[in-house]
Amino acid sequence: MTVLLFLAQTLRIAIPYLFAAAGGAIAERAGVVSLTLEGFMLGGAFGAVLGAHYTGSAWLGIAAGVAVGVLLGSIHAGASIRFKADQVVVGVAINLFAVGITRFFLQLAFQSSSNSPRVVGFGASAGGSSAAFLANPLVWLGLAVMPAMAFVINKTRFGLRVRAVGEHPQAAASVGVPVNRVRYAAVIASGALAALGGVYLALDQHQFTDSMTAGRGFIALAAVIFGRWDPLRAGVACLLFAAAETLQIQLQAAQIIPSQFVAMIPYVLTIVAVAGVVGRSTPPAALGKTSE
Repeated sequence: MTVLLFLAQTLRIAIPYLFAAAGGAIAERAGVVSLTLEGFMLGGAFGAVLGAHYTGSAWLGIAAGVAVGVLLGSIHAGASIRFKADQVVVGVAINLFAVGITRFFLQLAFQSSSNSPRVVGFGASAGGSSAAFLANPLVWLGLAVMPAMAFVINKTRFGLRVRAVGEHPQAAASVGVPVNRVRYAAVIASGALAALGGVYLALDQHQFTDSMTAGRGFIALAAVIFGRWDPLRAGVACLLFAAAETLQIQLQAAQIIPSQFVAMIPYVLTIVAVAGVVGRSTPPAALGKTSE
């Protein structure tokens, strides 16, 4: 029973990582740096709560969260592709913008600087039974997103174009591939997918809290790097990081180790994992490079 509880909690924690990593994988394979995943997730979480609060529908909350992700993805794409801004700087700016704008509208809409009122969601709240989360359709979508992304990138015409513009945009352009258009589509899809990770967090907890993503977007990006930009490997990395976070929660409950050290486990694992891979893995050749 303890093993089943551990696995259930691991899957629950992994879902936002899987959504965000799927978004990071497609954008980075198209040659656009995805430091923006944290901002996409936070914006999606707030959009979902805002939509669910004013409509009373979790499905419309999902639609609102994805719309916010598409908007932020469009801003990222426009700045990075159309205006050729430094993609790392744009990523940092969007993350900071997401923190500030969600805090501002949290105060404006709900007269609170910390959290929203409770909203409708799917299944039980985070304190429910270990299997209740399976009633949430976003769980099943999250489990399917990495295999689906692997199929899109490796087996479809669009995926071939994504890989081409991420590896050699000049060669892709020479055979008629619209490089910037493909990159726009990849980055906007990245915003929508990462926003679904935030949507899941917000509707699972039935509310929005200030900066509730708590670095999950950066861990998802680390999973993409650890998985060597392959969606299936990145999915396995997400499960690994989720298992580490589950272990952290259980150790904190047991109070065997000081809580400060226990809280470091997921982040230390992320650093170790990425440090062991970077330098031995090869990112897309045109990652971070603008197309002329």
